[in-house]
Amino acid sequence: MKRMSFTLAAEGFVWVLAIVTLGTWAVLRIDERVSARQQLDRFAAARDGRAQASPDFTLWSPHAIDAWRSALKRPDRPTLGVLRIARLGVEAPILEGTDDATLDRGVGHIEDTARLDSNGNVGIAGHRDSFFRALKDIAVGETIGVETLSGSATYRVERTWLVQPEDVWVLDPTPSAAITLVTCYPFYYSGSAPQRFIVRAERTGGGQATATRSNQGS
Repeated sequence: MKRMSFTLAAEGFVWVLAIVTLGTWAVLRIDERVSARQQLDRFAAARDGRAQASPDFTLWSPHAIDAWRSALKRPDRPTLGVLRIARLGVEAPILEGTDDATLDRGVGHIEDTARLDSNGNVGIAGHRDSFFRALKDIAVGETIGVETLSGSATYRVERTWLVQPEDVWVLDPTPSAAITLVTCYPFYYSGSAPQRFIVRAERTGGGQATATRSNQGS
């Protein structure tokens, strides 16, 4: 009888522990999503009396600053995520598309490349005179962070190189999860820039996104 009572008590303790653990995990996940949503909302266009977070304009051209301010007056676009390069002071909303209206507001997810929360090669484009001008100082080993509602991912810069505008092979699928940043080059150039500056970074094991859907495209 004593042994049975002990067994029942032990089982009860295990169930209580399991419920507490599950509850704690659920609270942490909810808190993580709330925090992520707050981060994304910081980059939403002004509404309800709240202003969008302003970028660091230190390296921006006057034209790019004016374009960003004008873009805020246009209809809001959903923010897919936030891209950060801490050492360079880059913090940019990631929007869908690469048209001028999109890149005036933030950086753009390139069509037909992997989703932000996938294991493919995520293509991100940005203007060389605004958010991505700081890429002129990026170095191999640099850390790039991407935050979405699905979770946070950390990428390590593996290489940078110059290509021609038609060299879209840089956006081809990669054997491991990666992010490819694309901007025009030279960074300080009057007129249509002749080349593209490419940054390839691979996702680190410690910063893997919560969702792990694979393959390319939306």
